[in-house]
Amino acid sequence: MRQDFLWLNLRELPYFRATLRSVEARMMSQVQLPLPVLDVGSGDGHFASVTYDHGLDVGIDPSIRPLREAQRRKVYRLLIQADGVHLPFEDASFGSAVSNSVLEHIPPLDSVLAEVGRVLKPGAPFAFTVPNPGYRTELSLPHLLRRIGLRRLGEGYEDWFMWMSRTKNLLYEPGWKEKLAQAGFTIDHALRYFSPSALHALEWGHYFGAPCLVPRVAIGRWILVPQKWNMALTDRLMRRYYLEPPSEAGTYSFYMARKSG
Repeated sequence: MRQDFLWLNLRELPYFRATLRSVEARMMSQVQLPLPVLDVGSGDGHFASVTYDHGLDVGIDPSIRPLREAQRRKVYRLLIQADGVHLPFEDASFGSAVSNSVLEHIPPLDSVLAEVGRVLKPGAPFAFTVPNPGYRTELSLPHLLRRIGLRRLGEGYEDWFMWMSRTKNLLYEPGWKEKLAQAGFTIDHALRYFSPSALHALEWGHYFGAPCLVPRVAIGRWILVPQKWNMALTDRLMRRYYLEPPSEAGTYSFYMARKSG
């Protein structure tokens, strides 16, 4: 039976983040990953714990706090605090690599891609997800502000939203093709997902999901009552976004790249 990734995420994350992660989990779980597997930007380990039945081999992250949380989840065989620009591994150490909604946050993107390429074996797949430029251009509030003649205010909101979400890199397929080629990769497959309507739910979820901060600070988890009866309405509202097919209008992109032989 296929996993219900929406529920697995809703029971632990604010609804807007859970919806996006559930879509990504469904895609990433279908990728064949030759061992050993490197997770570039493992974070707190939640995504890997939900997505991969058998865990992953190695997770790296520059921040110690999420690594400690990931360690408690016991989903990685090894966790290392490391900067993506300087991976502490020998050349051609890994059979595959994954990275979920991480590369958009990294200013030295070219250096990180080169390091990932260095530690992968020839022919190894590298699967990753990132927002694309639609993540900025399809935000709902700037569209409203432009319609009422407040274009500059809308651009300011877009700038703020990028800053708030720590988003540095937004590229479409030609941009990623160029950067990946420089690091020794080719693209096997790419698709766009998460429609503008889904993005609007994510956008406004940053505000409506604020009450989740209370249990997170108080008891260390986002959802106070992680039961299906408590999440039934949220599930009903978000499931359409979880089930929607990929489309050219998607504001996020999935890439299957491969290290050149």
